[in-house]
Amino acid sequence: MIVFDKVSYSNCGRRIIKNVSFRLRRGGFAALTGPNGAGKSTLSRLCSGLLKPDSGSVTTNGFDTSLTKTSRIAKFTGFLFQNPDRQICKNSVREELMFGLETSGCESGKAEERCRATIERFGFDGAAAPFSLSRGERQKLALASVVALEPELLILDEPTTGLDFTERSQMMESVRELNLAGATVLMVTHDMELAAEFADEVMVLKDGELLAKGPARVVLKNRGLLAGASLLPPQMADLAGRLGTGFEDVFTVDEMEAAIVKRHAEQTAARR
Repeated sequence: MIVFDKVSYSNCGRRIIKNVSFRLRRGGFAALTGPNGAGKSTLSRLCSGLLKPDSGSVTTNGFDTSLTKTSRIAKFTGFLFQNPDRQICKNSVREELMFGLETSGCESGKAEERCRATIERFGFDGAAAPFSLSRGERQKLALASVVALEPELLILDEPTTGLDFTERSQMMESVRELNLAGATVLMVTHDMELAAEFADEVMVLKDGELLAKGPARVVLKNRGLLAGASLLPPQMADLAGRLGTGFEDVFTVDEMEAAIVKRHAEQTAARR
C-alpha cells in the first residue's frame, strides 16, 4: 500500500527524513513511534502526498506522490491531524460531515445517507456547532468526517492526544472497525500501550532514521532498541520481562491474566 524507497526530506536546510525505506502492506495496521523531533509527522505527510520527497520515491496505492496531484491521493486517503481544529471548518456537525462527502464527489443521495449513518454511529447532534463541542468531541468529529469517506488508507497523527479513557476507547474502536473492513492504517503515536493494543506492526524513528520495523510483539519487547530511541516498552511487556519464566510471551492484559491463571493452576496441581 505504501512504499518508501531511499526517501529523504529537508525543511529550511535541515534534513528531517534521512534515506528511509520500508513497505506497508495493504490492510495492515502500523504504528509509527519515536521521540519528539524524530520526524514522525513529516513522514506521515510524505505518505499522504502533502509533502514531496527531496530524493527517493514514495508510492501510495500504486501512485508516485511526486508525480501525482495531492487531490488524486486524497480520494483514497483519510488524514486525521493531531489538532482537530485544523480540519473543522463548518458551522454544524451535519455541514462538516457533508462538506467532506460532497468535496470527495459522493452523490447527493449517498452523501446524505452516509451523513445520517455517521451521526448515528458517533452519537452526534447534527445541528450542534463544532466549536461548542469539547476537545475530545471535536477530535471525534474530525475522525467521523474521515471515516464517512470510507478511505482505503487512514493516517492518524497522535489521534488520542488530550482524550480521556472513554473518548480514547470510542476513537480507537472506530479506527479498528475501519481497519477490519479493509482499510490500511498508519498511526503516529507516543503511546506504547496504544501501539501494543492495536498495531500489528511497529516502526521506530529517531533523528529522521528508521531504526526498526517489524511485528509489534517483537519490536515493543526489544528493550535495547526502545531505550536507544528514548522510549519505554508497554507496561505488560515490561512486567512480563521482569517476571521471567512462564511470562515471556505475554504482551497484553488478557494474555497476562491467562498466564497468571495458568501459573496458579500449575502450582495448585504441583501441591496435590
